[in-house]
Amino acid sequence: MNELFEAISLREAGKLAEANKRLIELASAYPDDAEVQYQCAWSFDVLGQEAAAVPYYERGIALGLPKEHEEGAYLGLGSTYRTLGNYKKAEQTLKEAMNLFPKNNAFPVFYAMVKYNQKEHGEAMQILLQLLAETTSDNDILEYQRAIAFYADKLDIVWS
Repeated sequence: MNELFEAISLREAGKLAEANKRLIELASAYPDDAEVQYQCAWSFDVLGQEAAAVPYYERGIALGLPKEHEEGAYLGLGSTYRTLGNYKKAEQTLKEAMNLFPKNNAFPVFYAMVKYNQKEHGEAMQILLQLLAETTSDNDILEYQRAIAFYADKLDIVWS
């Protein structure tokens, strides 16, 4: 769809408001097009209008997106719920996404942010430390990788 490509190009060129206006029109004209709904949600997100993005993310996901865009939609929706203070929905969305896309390490990071917001600081730190130990290529961290992974879930233990 040429109109969608043009609207995305506007967003990529930094013409965010114009892209958003066009994407709203496209979302209205093509309510059953998952990609249009997702791109419209994204256009609200980059404008800092998270609440307006939610129904478009939800609709895009419900209609069925290609996997590579479904990942982005889940991340956008989960992150948006978190920024709006809807921590339960954020948690549910990100948990579902981690099950659907277990190799995408961005989901646990955003999930850890939700856990932090829910005052579950220990779990948030555990998730981040484990992920760091598993994915880093930093030689200084790799030197202590086993210790970091070991202590990730033992932060409150005092060793005597």
